[in-house]
Amino acid sequence: MTKPKKAVEAAGGLVWDEGGKLLLVHRPRYNDWSLPKGKLDKGESLEACALREVREETGYQCYLGDELDPISYVDHRGRPKTVHYWHMSVKSGEFAENDEVDEIRWLSPAEAVELLSYPQDAALVLSVHG
Repeated sequence: MTKPKKAVEAAGGLVWDEGGKLLLVHRPRYNDWSLPKGKLDKGESLEACALREVREETGYQCYLGDELDPISYVDHRGRPKTVHYWHMSVKSGEFAENDEVDEIRWLSPAEAVELLSYPQDAALVLSVHG
C-alpha cells in the first residue's frame, strides 16, 4: 500500500503594473511560463510566502492587495497542491536573471492567458480579468 503524498501549500502573486499588464515568469528548469509563486516555509504565513516568492523570482518588492480564491491541483510529482494568490503591485526593485527565473514578461491579461503553460493559471487570470 502506498502512503498518500503530502499536500503542498504555496503562495504567489498576480503582479500588475500601472497600465494593467500582468507579470509572468519563465522558469528554465521546467521551460514554462507561470505566475510567480512558491512553497510555504515552515512557520511562514501565506502572505509572507507570497511576497517572498515574488521577490525571489522577480526582484520586485510588492504591495499586497486583495486575496484571490485559492486554486488546487495535482502537481507534476502527483502531490495535491493548493496555491494562494494575491493581487500585487510593485513597490521597488528590478528584475535580474536568477536560479529559478531567466526571463519575465509584462503582458495584457489576454496575452498572458495565451502564454501561460498551465490551464489553472490561465483560468485564474480569466476569473479576475475575463
